[in-house]
Amino acid sequence: MARNDYIFTSESVSEGHPDKLCDRISDAVLDTLLAEEENARVACETFATSSLVVIGGEIGLSNPERLKDYMGRIPQIARDCIKDIGYEQEKFHWNTCHVLNFLHEQSAHISQGVDRDGAGDQGIMFGYAVDETPELMPAPIQYSHKILRRLAEARKSGVEPHLRPDAKTQLSLRYENGRPVEVTQLVLSTQHDSEAQSSDDIRAMVEPYIREVVPSEWLTDKTEWWVNPTGTFVIGGPDGDAGLTGRKIIVDTYGGAAPHGGGAFSGKDPTKVDRSAAYAARYLAKNIVAAGIATRCTLQLSYAIGIARPLSIYVDTHGTGQVDDAQIERAVAKSMDLTPLGIRTHLGLNRPIYERTAAYGHFGREPEADGGFSWERTDLAEALKKSL
Repeated sequence: MARNDYIFTSESVSEGHPDKLCDRISDAVLDTLLAEEENARVACETFATSSLVVIGGEIGLSNPERLKDYMGRIPQIARDCIKDIGYEQEKFHWNTCHVLNFLHEQSAHISQGVDRDGAGDQGIMFGYAVDETPELMPAPIQYSHKILRRLAEARKSGVEPHLRPDAKTQLSLRYENGRPVEVTQLVLSTQHDSEAQSSDDIRAMVEPYIREVVPSEWLTDKTEWWVNPTGTFVIGGPDGDAGLTGRKIIVDTYGGAAPHGGGAFSGKDPTKVDRSAAYAARYLAKNIVAAGIATRCTLQLSYAIGIARPLSIYVDTHGTGQVDDAQIERAVAKSMDLTPLGIRTHLGLNRPIYERTAAYGHFGREPEADGGFSWERTDLAEALKKSL
């Protein structure tokens, strides 16, 4: 039997976190190549540490000569990302850090399956939606993202000049009858300059922004605040801890409230089902909840390399469905072409829309006019409702 009264915790990390900086660079490389060619192939990994960024993996364009032109642009792409995030530290500065590029052309053995519109690899992908927030996302991860995004806005606008790019937050939410009612613990660790020293100083700086984005009724007299609990946090970013693409997959998805297949998203072009099928699974789960078919939905897709159709579709509405889960599975299979090509076409994924996904979550965002976050649309809800 499902629990209705419990405390659940999720965390988020800022765009300046070392792992997120690496995600950003990998996705910026992807966007650059997709802007050149919609069928570009990219599997880009980034590593960052003190004064050093290393980029590797495989990329491909239909014209190999054009690929050579782009190789020389990779270091500047990385520097532009670091500059926009805001790193100008002595040991990690956008203009002085070393950038090493070890990207190479994609393996023909991988591309042969994808060129037949099959999956680029085997794998399982999960989508999830729940009606506890307007975005149909779990509340702990959604508001963790919102806190850090708001602080980044304040920092980059110059309103809070003492803040620096690296930050993490964590929310523990108490649920009653399955609904979030109170923040029991709020943790925030944010990098700052040497002028703002104490935890009290930092809390006074950040609390107004937190109260802007977290529902006021959830922040009570019982809420415990832990702001920079270890004290000073001046050394941050890759100078404080190494970063790597793909290490924050739970931050990227549902904050632990739903399963994860294991594949990372950033740096991968949409022929790779690790990314595109995870987006499709979220799209379908969200539309099921938006249609009122269920208040909570987990959806799994599975694929094999070189095979176009999904091997399986699994739906679990956790006892909240208005119809049997097996019926929903059949309706899902009919509502959308879930081959890798069908997903890319339906969601318009063959375009440069990925750098913006690298921080503050791939899900729970607003669909954008140029096709960004297309998997957050609810345009399939009516058709699903009618089919059931």
